[in-house]
Amino acid sequence: MPCSLPEFSLPLITIFFLVFGASNVANAIVPPSSTFKYVNEGEFGESSVEYLADYRPLLTYLFPFQLCFYNTTPNAFTLALRMGSPRSESIVRWVWEANRGRLVRENATLTFGSDGNLVLADADGTVAWQTATANKGVVGLKILPNGNLVLYDKKGKFIWQSFDHPTDTLLVGQTLRSNGPNKLVSRMSIADGSAGPYRFVMEQRFLKMYYKTKNSASPLL
Repeated sequence: MPCSLPEFSLPLITIFFLVFGASNVANAIVPPSSTFKYVNEGEFGESSVEYLADYRPLLTYLFPFQLCFYNTTPNAFTLALRMGSPRSESIVRWVWEANRGRLVRENATLTFGSDGNLVLADADGTVAWQTATANKGVVGLKILPNGNLVLYDKKGKFIWQSFDHPTDTLLVGQTLRSNGPNKLVSRMSIADGSAGPYRFVMEQRFLKMYYKTKNSASPLL
């Protein structure tokens, strides 16, 4: 004879699974060996890089990609991903930027904490950029062979990835989604890395480029 549960027990079972599932996510923390805190200080690299920039390489890398702080004007740094070999005669290129338009100074910090959030803070502690992944089950961070910087959970699922936040470059395997948040935006100039006038956007049926002038209310097609 089949056994049935009392009706009042069903909500309790539902609550149990919700609480149990939430606790599993909360307990998924980044191991101490994978956390880090980098300070923007010290000597600059010696390789030739794009925009004639000065740069400081960080210890997060997978050849030929590496996270760096770089600047084109004194005391105004961008956290970026570079591509290329420092030993090559070709110029190293910047293929992704985290804090475009919100530059940081000397002694800024990049922190990947046990809560799974990657945070770029200025020297005074002001948050300039973050992945907003605190307590979302992140257990690690890595750069993939295609240049995608990812934060992942214990099952390997990407909780956050740089491929979803392009700046002015697409790498192999990276896409622009139709009507999505993804678009490519040019820089203002070699020295000024803020958003420039050109926008490359994937719309529902077409790939379009827009140009925005200072006096136009909306970009021109």
